Amino acid sequence: MRRLGISNKRISCNRGFTLLEALLGFLILSIGMLGIASLQAISLKAGKTSVYNSVAMMKVDELFESMRANPTVLATYSGAGADNGCTGTKDCTEAELAADDVYWWEQNLKAGLPSAVTTTVTVTAPVAPSNLATVQIDVNWKERNKDAGGSVDKTYTTTANICVSIPC
Repeated sequence: MRRLGISNKRISCNRGFTLLEALLGFLILSIGMLGIASLQAISLKAGKTSVYNSVAMMKVDELFESMRANPTVLATYSGAGADNGCTGTKDCTEAELAADDVYWWEQNLKAGLPSAVTTTVTVTAPVAPSNLATVQIDVNWKERNKDAGGSVDKTYTTTANICVSIPC
C-alpha cells in the first residue's frame, strides 16, 4: 500500500504535462503553417509576373508577324494606331491595315497587362545594299510591389530584322 501512495504522488506532480506538450506541438505547427502561407503568397506573385512577361512576349511576336505580312509600309507601324475596320469585308490600303494592326495590338496589350501600358515601336530603314529593316519594340507596364508598396516598372524589349522587299 505504501507504494501506491508514492505512485499517486508522482502522478499528481505530472498533471498538466501532456497539455503543455500539446500546446508546444501546436505552436510549432502554427509557425510552420505561417511559413507555408508566406511561400504561397510569394509564388502567386512570381506566377503573376511570369504571366505578364509571357503576354508581352506573345503580343510583341504577334506585331512582328503583322509587320512581316505587310512590310512595304513598315514605318506606319511606329505611328499611332486607328480602328479602320479592316477585320471585316472592307478593302483597306496597306497603310490602313498597318494602323489597324497597331490599334488592335495596343488594345490586346491593355487587356492582358496591368494598367498604364506604354509601347514604343522604332523602325530603322535598311541601308543599301541590305533590304533588312531593324525594328525594336518596347512594352512598359507597372506591377504592384507588395514589399515596398506602390508599383514597380517592368519592361519587355526585343529587336527583329524584317525584309522590306524581295529578294531580301
